[in-house]
Amino acid sequence: MRTRITELLGIRYPIIQGGMQWVGRSQLVAAVSNAGGLGVLTALTQPTPESLYQEIGRTLELTDAPIAVNLTFLPTQTPPPYDEYIDAIIGQGIKIVETAGNNPVKYLGRLKEAGIKVVHKCTSVRHALSAQRAGVDVISIDGFECAGHPGEDDVPGLVLIPMAVRALSVPVVASGGIATGAGMAAAMALGAEGVNMGTRFLATMEAPIHEDIKQALLRAGETDTQLVMRSLRNTVRALRNPVTEEVVALEQQDGGCQFEDLRHLVTGVRGKAALESGRFDDAVIAAGQCVGLIDDIPTCQELIERMVQECREAFERGRSLFPEAEAVEAV
Repeated sequence: MRTRITELLGIRYPIIQGGMQWVGRSQLVAAVSNAGGLGVLTALTQPTPESLYQEIGRTLELTDAPIAVNLTFLPTQTPPPYDEYIDAIIGQGIKIVETAGNNPVKYLGRLKEAGIKVVHKCTSVRHALSAQRAGVDVISIDGFECAGHPGEDDVPGLVLIPMAVRALSVPVVASGGIATGAGMAAAMALGAEGVNMGTRFLATMEAPIHEDIKQALLRAGETDTQLVMRSLRNTVRALRNPVTEEVVALEQQDGGCQFEDLRHLVTGVRGKAALESGRFDDAVIAAGQCVGLIDDIPTCQELIERMVQECREAFERGRSLFPEAEAVEAV
């Protein structure tokens, strides 16, 4: 396949693995990149910049294909040492960084000076325009269907993707609700030049999470996710379970709640423990509505090859709707 995304990032297929906290580690990242997509290490999964440097090194031992690093800028009073994480990224020769969270403008200068292409994740066109003005190379636009943080505007991909494509000059990657080649074709028909998938890559052989979590994803349907922390305007979409139900109940109580009331339920440490132990009903586990489309646990190679074939077939079905065009080409 050839799009501005494949050309810009040097990958065979315009399929990007989401930078998932606790999950974007070497074995999954290398598998995605070896299969022709773009694997993405999650920087803040690593406890220190030195740990990130080492994890990049382990990944580069497993693949010669391009990889990326996700760097999420958190709205916190005591931020991680981002400059040191960037030192590790530059020191290992990484040429693609996915940024998310707060506007990356403060750090773009260093990244661009190092020859790094920056893909920025947004949940709205207005934020995408701001990131484009700041100088990012690609916008990954997250629709309301996505796992994790879908933003606060509640605009689904069918509307958000073409709006972003219309407004932006940089290439757009579609994210949220995509788990099949047909979904990929739909996103590209709307003008996207690539797709980003998180939930679908959770349900692969190489995903470094407990098998019971993968089985929970297989059992889940499209209505089995829940939005938490809406009242705090920090919405997260996750698998519905007793913990998400408790969070929502606290939010709906008279007088509402503060983040401190929820901290013990939504902490990342608790989520990490659940992913490792398989206790899927013991933490907030991010998952998108596309869980309803997931019914197997393939290797990353099998998944990407299938998606490309399904995408091709979807476009061929679309072409068959216009037989007069085929007749003209035949002449």
